[in-house]
Amino acid sequence: MATSDDGREMPGINQDQFFYRGRAKEFVELHDQVQTSVNLLDSLEAFLSTFQKDLSSVSGQIADLQDRSKDIDNRLKSRRRIEKPLSDLLSDLTIPPPLASIILDSAVGDPWIQAIEDFERRLDVLNARSRVKAARDLADVAEGLRIVAATKLRAFFLALLQPIRNSVTTNMQVIQTSIFLKYRSLYAFLQRQAANVAQEIQRAYVVVARTYYETAFRRYIRSLGWIKARTPEKLESIVLGASGQHGSSLDEDRLAYAKIEGPSVILAYMADDKAHKEPVEAVLRSLLLVLMDNATAEYTFVTTFFPSEPMKLPPSKETAGSIFSPPTALLSPDQAGFDDRRSNVGSEVGIHASRLFGEISVPRSATILPSAVQKSERAALDAIWKQILDPVLEYCKTFLATVLEPLVPAVPLLTMIRLTEEVVAEVQKRDCAPLESFLFTLRLQMWPAFQKAMSEHYDALKKLAEGTTASYFSRAAPTTDASVSSICSRYIVMFNSFVMLTEQEEETMIFSNLLRLRQELTKLITRHTDVISDDVTKATKQSTMYEVLLQGLSKGTHLSSHPNSQKELAYWAEKEEEARRRIISVNQARRVGRR
Repeated sequence: MATSDDGREMPGINQDQFFYRGRAKEFVELHDQVQTSVNLLDSLEAFLSTFQKDLSSVSGQIADLQDRSKDIDNRLKSRRRIEKPLSDLLSDLTIPPPLASIILDSAVGDPWIQAIEDFERRLDVLNARSRVKAARDLADVAEGLRIVAATKLRAFFLALLQPIRNSVTTNMQVIQTSIFLKYRSLYAFLQRQAANVAQEIQRAYVVVARTYYETAFRRYIRSLGWIKARTPEKLESIVLGASGQHGSSLDEDRLAYAKIEGPSVILAYMADDKAHKEPVEAVLRSLLLVLMDNATAEYTFVTTFFPSEPMKLPPSKETAGSIFSPPTALLSPDQAGFDDRRSNVGSEVGIHASRLFGEISVPRSATILPSAVQKSERAALDAIWKQILDPVLEYCKTFLATVLEPLVPAVPLLTMIRLTEEVVAEVQKRDCAPLESFLFTLRLQMWPAFQKAMSEHYDALKKLAEGTTASYFSRAAPTTDASVSSICSRYIVMFNSFVMLTEQEEETMIFSNLLRLRQELTKLITRHTDVISDDVTKATKQSTMYEVLLQGLSKGTHLSSHPNSQKELAYWAEKEEEARRRIISVNQARRVGRR
């Protein structure tokens, strides 16, 4: 039973009901709170539903922005790829005012070297971009500048030739190496962009150089002719005997003219001194050395200055990504790098410039190398060289004819042949094929003359040895000890000279002629001593003559060491030994007879 609040029992009321009734207010409040929470949850549900819709909308906008960002990034990369080619294109399709000012307003000089290279590169680009409107619009301006440049360069190069045209004393090699080769790239520009002007300059140079060399060599050869006339030399047979340097004594100073390295050459002014004399070998040596130096220097210049040179564009202009042209439109055909075509003074020509007709130096090597020139172009360059030096070569050929006629002695002839061979070897080193061919021609003219001289010696000695020098109605002239000794002395000089002038053992023409002379000399000694009736006196005379020959042939270790010299000494030693054995044999026979 339930009780009231004051402790009294309340009949009829359940205990539990009383409990709940007592807490009804709390339950009502709890219900209200639950209802409020339900309302809040419903509101939150509605809010989350709206937020989800808004979030989906924002996500779509973000994806759209990402797509637009990627598109903008791709467009930026494309712009960057064409930025450099487009910048180069715009740069190439313009002619800077400073460049135009140099061509229009300044005289040709050092600034032109770089300016013309830049201008020619732009010309080539304009030609390659002819389908671009900007290039076509600029073409007329570029053509006008090209004409102005060609006109100024023509006047410049023709003016360089004026000092050479005015005076033969002008040092042509200095002008070639310090001026012409310095502006080689400007002439190459004319070859590519104004071929007619380049041909005109080439023809003008050929005319001026031809006149220059023709005049200079004509005067020089005339001076050499005067000097040669003061010491005339004619061939005299070994029998007649020629007094002088090549008669009875060996003159090593004259044999030295067979080498390039040796005495200095004859200068033109020396001919003014009427007392100045030179042997014929020295005269020819001077002419050949002057010809060699000037002709090879000219050939080096011609093959360096006049060959055509292709234009090589610098690789810095990368136009592979150009949107207006094929990938290689602005590149050189071989994709080569920039070629600095400017020449240092004298860098292409290694020949000293002071070898004109005054102080003449003899260089020992030439640096060029015209061998780098293409074979197809070499023929044209050789033709230019021949046009320039044809008169000079004719003068030299004529002068050689005067040297060989009348015939000079055999030793000077062989000296000149050896000199020619030395010059040919040097010319081969300098790679001057046309001059080499000319010198071979001169050498071929000398050998028959040498053979003719040796034949005259042989014929005269043979006639004397056989006693047929007299006419049909007179007796043969008797030989004397003095004449035979003189012939032996001249034979010694000739043999030793030939040995000194011959390094190789196999020289058939030379030593076969000496062998023939030796045979006739042996016969002469035998005939000369046959007139002596006493055998001992005869053998003694022969032994004495053989001894003279042995002593003369054995002078100097450099002579006796030569293989042919050793054979010669062995021959005469055997002859001398035979004579001694005869003396001993005859003396022994006489002693036996007396007993």
